[in-house]
Amino acid sequence: MADYEESVSFLGHWGPFQRTVFLLLCLTTVPNGFSGLSIVFLGDTPPHRCLVPAEANLSAAWRNLSIPLLLQRGGGGGDPVVLVPSECSRYSLEAMKSFSDRGLVPGVDVNLSQVQTEGCLDGWEYDHSTYISTIVSEWDLVCDDKWKNPLTSSFFFLGILAGSLISGQLADRFGRKIVLFATLAVQTVFSFLQIFSPSWPVFCTMFFIVGMGNISNYMAAFVLGMETFIPPVRTVFSTIGICVFFGLGFMLLPLAAYFIRDWRMLLLFLTAPCVLFLPFWWFIPESPRWLLSQGRVEEAEAILRQAARKNKVEAPRVIFTASQVDLKSTKRPNQSICDLLRTRNIRGLSLTLWLVWTILNISYFALSLNTSNLHGSVFFNCFLSAAIEMPAYTTAWLMFRCLPRRFCLSSTFFLGGVVLLFIQYIPPDMTSVAIALEMVGKFGVTAAFSIVYAYSAELYPTVLRNTALGACSMAARVGSISAPYFIYLRSYSVMLPYILIGTITTLSGLISLLLPESYGMPLPDTISHMQRFPG
Repeated sequence: MADYEESVSFLGHWGPFQRTVFLLLCLTTVPNGFSGLSIVFLGDTPPHRCLVPAEANLSAAWRNLSIPLLLQRGGGGGDPVVLVPSECSRYSLEAMKSFSDRGLVPGVDVNLSQVQTEGCLDGWEYDHSTYISTIVSEWDLVCDDKWKNPLTSSFFFLGILAGSLISGQLADRFGRKIVLFATLAVQTVFSFLQIFSPSWPVFCTMFFIVGMGNISNYMAAFVLGMETFIPPVRTVFSTIGICVFFGLGFMLLPLAAYFIRDWRMLLLFLTAPCVLFLPFWWFIPESPRWLLSQGRVEEAEAILRQAARKNKVEAPRVIFTASQVDLKSTKRPNQSICDLLRTRNIRGLSLTLWLVWTILNISYFALSLNTSNLHGSVFFNCFLSAAIEMPAYTTAWLMFRCLPRRFCLSSTFFLGGVVLLFIQYIPPDMTSVAIALEMVGKFGVTAAFSIVYAYSAELYPTVLRNTALGACSMAARVGSISAPYFIYLRSYSVMLPYILIGTITTLSGLISLLLPESYGMPLPDTISHMQRFPG
């Protein structure tokens, strides 16, 4: 099968067949762009304070001063300490009622610092100026239960971890197309069911399954495109096409959230259009390369002849050579994730890529989540974080098109890492410069994110490609699950997350230099066709 691309060259590079499949595969990834980060708005925590029930019959003075003031540092590293109302305590309702009934004035007749405090025994009242409702305000995921909010995202990423583990092997065994559409259905159905969640545990259970479908359909679409197209369309698809549509989904999220402030209605708006993908089944074919690797030669040829009719070209009487047709009678062994560690060569490649993917996901998701700590509107910050990805994907495509793969990956890693390390030297009063550097860092990391998908797919053979990318994505979930904890380090030092993320990102650029070079090489079809590691 080493001459597969030569065998299908009669189709041309960019006919109606390729354009249709390209567009439809890219469109299937739009939901991936907003489902993963939708929790930014679905689970945002609005300003809140303890509820003081009306039946307490407090005077206006005591009701207005019923919440203690606490010392808190402002948003930036150089911001002063300010007094803010407590979110999780109030002055004792019994004591306040006694003082109010006696006509005592708070702060004059009574020293508030000596009044006993208590928790929010009657619940909370939330500021609705930004949101009508979120899962936080609906299920009171605050104060003693605030740990549940970040855990909600973890359930999604754990679902991605589980989906990465099983979907790649299913796609390599049963085909790319069936896994693509089955997991698209899973993501759509369970996203819709989330709307009717009666409790936080039910919502998280659904979110876990959505995560499984999310990564599975993305990986299946990516590999199906990689195997259907030939250079240079393959490069465009893998580095800019599918990534730009993912980015468009990401950009749609804050725009939709700005106009729809209720979490259930927002989720319905994001989920409903996914049913439009159902007719795509009749226009997206199975991967001919995968069919040929399974010995299903007639099916592969039938797809290519139909593609030739769409492109208005004539297919040769014999598409594949005798050596390729002989694969039909050969019983191919089932490949599994264990094959990624079976030999020294593929084991070294897999372990290195798993480490690179893990670090990349720490950097990408930590920087994406950190936009909520920037000054200004959460909607604008999220949109800015999404918009910066567009030039990053374009740059990744231009680099991947004409430069060695190792240079593309290592240079974008270095850009992202070194820029983040410089943030610690920016004076506290120059916040705009620090934000600009953070966006440059996000630019570099996003470009590396685009490159590593295509690069990894070029390094692994057809018989293991979906399984291998699924394993890489599974390793990457360790990074995405860890990312929120890197942001949590801001509570110790504002600069600590930048120092750690910048350091490991730069080191990952060095590690990536060990990978084999695949620029100008045909896609390997079997393990014996793979490049040697280290390169």
